[in-house]
Amino acid sequence: MSDQLDDDYDSPTGRRVEPHRGVMILVFGILGLMVCFIFGIVAWVMGKGDLQKIKAGTMDREGEALTRVGYILGIVSTILWAAFILFYVVIFVIILGAGAAANR
Repeated sequence: MSDQLDDDYDSPTGRRVEPHRGVMILVFGILGLMVCFIFGIVAWVMGKGDLQKIKAGTMDREGEALTRVGYILGIVSTILWAAFILFYVVIFVIILGAGAAANR
């Protein structure tokens, strides 16, 4: 029974590889867009590492597409959240400046 489980993650070359985490990275990428940028950063970092392992042949290739999409969503969500935060900081500074100018 355990031999059967061990054979589940053999690569076509016969070497043992890690199971992919593509679904988890994809979910983190989606959560990064919808909920909080922290998930986007996690998807970005995990996706980059897993894609390097897939390229090196030490991780299951079947999860490459899911991992790549999650990685890209992580990058996009992080950039969008950073832009939103920057926008709100600029608006806040403008409002403070207008308030200070009105008090003169």
